[in-house]
Amino acid sequence: MQIGMVGLGKMGGNMAERLRRGGHEVVGYDRDPEISDVASLKELAERLNKPRAIWVMVPAGKATQTTVDDLGELLDEGDIVVDGGNSHYVDDQKHAAELLEKGIGFVDCGVSGGVWGLENGYALMCGGDAANVERLMPIFETLKPEGEDGFVHAGDVGAGHFAKMVHNGIEYGMMQAFAEGWELLEASDVVKDVKGSFQSWRTGTVIRSWLLDLMVRAMDDDEHLTQLRGYAQDSGEGRWTVQAAVDHAVPLPVITAALYARFASRQDDSPAMKVVAALRNQFGGHAITAVEGSTEKGADSPGADVTPPREVDR
Repeated sequence: MQIGMVGLGKMGGNMAERLRRGGHEVVGYDRDPEISDVASLKELAERLNKPRAIWVMVPAGKATQTTVDDLGELLDEGDIVVDGGNSHYVDDQKHAAELLEKGIGFVDCGVSGGVWGLENGYALMCGGDAANVERLMPIFETLKPEGEDGFVHAGDVGAGHFAKMVHNGIEYGMMQAFAEGWELLEASDVVKDVKGSFQSWRTGTVIRSWLLDLMVRAMDDDEHLTQLRGYAQDSGEGRWTVQAAVDHAVPLPVITAALYARFASRQDDSPAMKVVAALRNQFGGHAITAVEGSTEKGADSPGADVTPPREVDR
């Protein structure tokens, strides 16, 4: 299948590569001419055969709105736009309504997989009209991990990003639990091997998980996380999750507390936040702050773009 990809950064670039490896024709556009196949969105639209499908992987908010607006002027009836970024589900509904007036389809797709997705595949959560989703299934099948799981058509427009939002909220809570457990073990005079304790949990326990694998990997690089400052950013989706809980009168004490813990980390150096910062860098290549000089560690730093744990190790 032929598809256009707008945004060839950490996620978009790897997704485009996975699609090419899967036999699809990908025409990519990025503001960086060094990695772009075309010079403009207009040229991208002209390069694709009708009916066209274009996947947008740019930051949520203004960047996504501008891109959708521009594509609305360039595409024709029967074409489809996929928003694979971390947009708010309310924005999806707005974008879909605007494009529908021109006969252009819209699918929102929450994507999880971070820097590991190129090799392992991406978990995909989609929202939109069933016919549009079905038309894009060859793309989804290539991007998702092998096997039955890893893809869901969650519902109408907005459902995909709503599901991804909740996924990220759960992630906040899980990471915070690991972080607090680590801090307590480090503070104890009884436990002498904190890293070994975490490592022992990777097999046969109910908390074994990919996050636990990444926690051990982070301690392989820096056993006591002394090189990190206890400061963790939030992606915004944790806030949206908590706000949605308020809107629906659903209690989320764990996720809400995990979000507030990140806020607290920006006031003082938090030991537990070293774990959250390390895990965010491990699975997503998110920037972390070093102890000395407050220098940023980006996606291409050691520990971000690394080989996934072997299946046998999990």
